[in-house]
Amino acid sequence: MDQAVNAANLGAAAAGGLSLWSLFLHAAIVVKLVMIGLVLSSIVVWGIIFDKIVTLRRVNRQASEFEDRFWSGGSLDDLYESDGAKPQHPLAAVFGAAMGEWRRSARIAGVDLARGGVQERVDRAMTITITREMERLGRWMIFLATIGPVAPFIGLFGTVWGIMHAFGAIAAMHNTNLAVVAPGISEALFATAIGLVTAIPAVIAYNVINNSLALFEDRLGAFGTEFAAILSRQSEERG
Repeated sequence: MDQAVNAANLGAAAAGGLSLWSLFLHAAIVVKLVMIGLVLSSIVVWGIIFDKIVTLRRVNRQASEFEDRFWSGGSLDDLYESDGAKPQHPLAAVFGAAMGEWRRSARIAGVDLARGGVQERVDRAMTITITREMERLGRWMIFLATIGPVAPFIGLFGTVWGIMHAFGAIAAMHNTNLAVVAPGISEALFATAIGLVTAIPAVIAYNVINNSLALFEDRLGAFGTEFAAILSRQSEERG
């Protein structure tokens, strides 16, 4: 019965042409499920790509604006109250974590701010904040990293399954004419094509976005190092 159904599908596909929609409609049920899964994965991939592009542009713009205010020579306490106390972007969060720890230490009676313990707590607060912010920015990157290498093999599975059923249906029809063979093989190969269309953007986007994330993490680390030096100098001046 399954071979008869597939034989009918091959005949219908041959009669209806080789449009993408026709290839999907006349594919075996397993191949259809593979195609649907790959298309849904592709939609998620492009959603992640657009989200990361928009997010990285926004945080870099906010970081540049914050650095302009930071290096303008204004009061660090005022900047903490306006940006650091309730940070809206990663760089402000790093600043807020360091400044908050330094202010809490300064309120301890008799504390020597120039001691190594205070500086270590400030450095630790910034390191933890950078790690947390980068984890938030890197969310869903694992999906891109997984779909990139896996999608072609999922498509290949659909192709192998489709070819198996196509050959079974061809045998049932007792006809090896190219007009009969081509539609079934095309339906099967269509799954691999969708797998590649899904995987290629995922791989490219993962590499580009991952590089942008690494550069932004370096930017946060460089700011943290500079700010730690400023706090250390102020601590020595107070001491």
